[in-house]
Amino acid sequence: MSEHEHNETTRPAVSPPRPAPDASPAAGLRRELPAEVPAGAPTRAPAPAEGDVPKPPPGLTGRQRLVKGLWPPRVTRAQLIVALLLFGLGFGLAVQVASNSDSDSALRGARQEDLVRILDELDDRTERLEDEKQGLEKQRDELENSSDQAEEARKQTIEKERQLGVLAGTVAAQGPGITMTIEDTKGTVEADMLLDAIQELRAAGAEAIQVNDVRVVAGTYLTDSGNGVGVDGNKITTPYRFKVIGKPQDLEPALNIPGGVVQTLEKEQATVTVERSTKIVVDALRVVKRPDYARSSSR
Repeated sequence: MSEHEHNETTRPAVSPPRPAPDASPAAGLRRELPAEVPAGAPTRAPAPAEGDVPKPPPGLTGRQRLVKGLWPPRVTRAQLIVALLLFGLGFGLAVQVASNSDSDSALRGARQEDLVRILDELDDRTERLEDEKQGLEKQRDELENSSDQAEEARKQTIEKERQLGVLAGTVAAQGPGITMTIEDTKGTVEADMLLDAIQELRAAGAEAIQVNDVRVVAGTYLTDSGNGVGVDGNKITTPYRFKVIGKPQDLEPALNIPGGVVQTLEKEQATVTVERSTKIVVDALRVVKRPDYARSSSR
C-alpha cells in the first residue's frame, strides 16, 4: 500500500465540531458590556477618594449649610471653662461700670454752684490738714530749741491729754459749730443714715459730736432699734439732734452737697435743719474704761 493510501486510511471519517460563530456582531458587543441594572434598583454612590472634600447635599442654601455646621454645637470641656471665665469677667466689669456711673451721677447732675461749693470744701480740708501739719512742726521745734525741755514737754503733754480727752469723750467741750435736727415723722430714718451723717461730719473736721444725750467717739456703733436708733446700746428717738463742734464753714456745706446727707434724708421724707453757732456745748461724757489687755509700750 502506498503512503498516500495509508494517510487516507488513518484520517478520521468525522472532523471535530467547530464553535459556531455568533449569529450577529451585536451579540459580541452585548457580551463585553456590563450587565444591565433593572429599573428601580437602588444604586450605591462610589466612595470618595482619600483627600476629597465631601460635597454638601444638593438643595441647601449657604445659610442652611452654615446653620447645619454650627448646630448642634460641639463644645469641649476646655471651651466651656473659658466661656464661663469670660462671662464672669464681663459680668464683673459691667457691675463696676454701673457702680461708678451711680456714684458719679450726682456730680454730673449738680449745678455749677454746687460744684464750686464742693471744690471749696476740698480746699478747706486741705488747708486744715496743712495747719495741723504746721502745728506739729511748731511743737517739734519748741521741744528742740527750748532751754527747759522737760517743762516744755510737760506743758505739751497736758495739752495733748486735753485734746485726747475731747476725742475720747471723757471731758466736756465747747466751741463754734453747728446743730443739726432731724425730724422723722414717717419712721423711715435708719441707723445707717445717721452713721453716714457722723462720717461726713468727721471728714469735714468735726472735733466733738453728740447725738441727743450720747457722746460719739471712735468706737461708736449704731443699730436699728424698733421705732428709734441705738447708739452704743442707748436707744434714742426722733427728733435726732446733732451737736457738733468744728468750723461751721466746713461742716454745713459738707451736709448739703448734692447727693449728701441732707438730700438722702429728705428723700426719706424727713425734715432736716442745720444752724450755725459760735458756741456749741458738748457735755455728754463717756466712762473711762481700763483696757483688759492693751498696755502702754513706753518705758
